[in-house]
Amino acid sequence: MRLLVVEDDPDLNRQIVTALEEAGYAVDRAHDGEEGHFLGDTEPYDAIVLDIGLPKMDGISVLEQWRRDGKTTPVLILTARDRWSDKVQGFDAGADDYVPKPFHMEEILARIRALLRRASGHASSEILCGPVRLDTKSGRVTVDGAAIRLTSHEYRLLSYLMHHQGRVVSRTELVEHLYDQDFDRDSNTIEVFVGRLRKKLGAEVIQTVRGLGYLLGVEPA
Repeated sequence: MRLLVVEDDPDLNRQIVTALEEAGYAVDRAHDGEEGHFLGDTEPYDAIVLDIGLPKMDGISVLEQWRRDGKTTPVLILTARDRWSDKVQGFDAGADDYVPKPFHMEEILARIRALLRRASGHASSEILCGPVRLDTKSGRVTVDGAAIRLTSHEYRLLSYLMHHQGRVVSRTELVEHLYDQDFDRDSNTIEVFVGRLRKKLGAEVIQTVRGLGYLLGVEPA
């Protein structure tokens, strides 16, 4: 999963990005509203953490513009303001969730996990696909109850496919959602990681749909 953090405080920005990266996400960052708006408008993020009090363009304006342009990416807004009217303004602008400052980083992580689950139609923190079980809270992956050890990139790939099971996912989409903006992207590495996952999870778990991409689970009729 690929996320965007838009926060003007450099220390807090770094702390949030570090926590999200340690949790297994690919993360881009912006430090003002104009940069954040541009990235959110041009890059395919799975969720966005957006501060309201930003220089150059405030967070509410950024969010309203995204929604006017048809962007449906889940957005978690952050703000030092704790008035109920600010919360209402944020939700009316199109926010999906809200956390006032100061906050515990575990709350941010939990709310991001919930946004990603809801966006892909999953209610539980555990996602199942045949014998494969992925616990989004702990990052634990099991096959028929046996724990499987994955590298960070293998986990990212499996997590994305698990969240979007039943749908063919192209190599291009995987590259765009597994790597941050600065990563030297190469779609050939996707084939390498798919091969590794098949060895660890079972050859039949991830199907190749020739000319289109990869499918986890059964394609809907």
